[in-house]
Amino acid sequence: MKNVLDLLIKKWLFGVLFCLFSITLNAQNEQRDFWSHVRFGGSLGLSFGDGFFSGTLAPSAIYELNQYVALGVGLNGTYSSRKNYHKSTILGGSLIGLFRPINELQLSAEFEELHVSRNWDSRLAIQDEDYWYPALFIGAGYHAQNVTIGIRYDVLYDDNKSIYANAWMPFVRVYF
Repeated sequence: MKNVLDLLIKKWLFGVLFCLFSITLNAQNEQRDFWSHVRFGGSLGLSFGDGFFSGTLAPSAIYELNQYVALGVGLNGTYSSRKNYHKSTILGGSLIGLFRPINELQLSAEFEELHVSRNWDSRLAIQDEDYWYPALFIGAGYHAQNVTIGIRYDVLYDDNKSIYANAWMPFVRVYF
């Protein structure tokens, strides 16, 4: 009786370990499959002149659902200053949707929410600003391999609050 019980326990233990091993292998395959559809990219910006500096770091990642559609997220961090005028810190994120009806054409929609903090030089008698700014970009570009060059338009553009010079902006988008 003891030998039969030991044999049943060993078989049960082997079955449980086999199932756990199979689940682990399957999860690793699914994880590998997930990461094979993820692309990383973003942008770097640097601008400077006589008493002016601006630097931007904006990484992003997309998940390619299929050969036509990709969805993703992005982060944005910008610092700018102009001597005797202002200093600005801009932090935020975005949700990105990309659609390629044909390989050479990429259509995009991107919702961006940025927290803007502007500190004006005290001699200007302008109130410091601290606010959230939304932007909704609709764009189109020429796509070749992992690079897209195009133009986008901010449909929520506000001339008084936007951190951008105008609603139309060219872009270069690269994902690896």
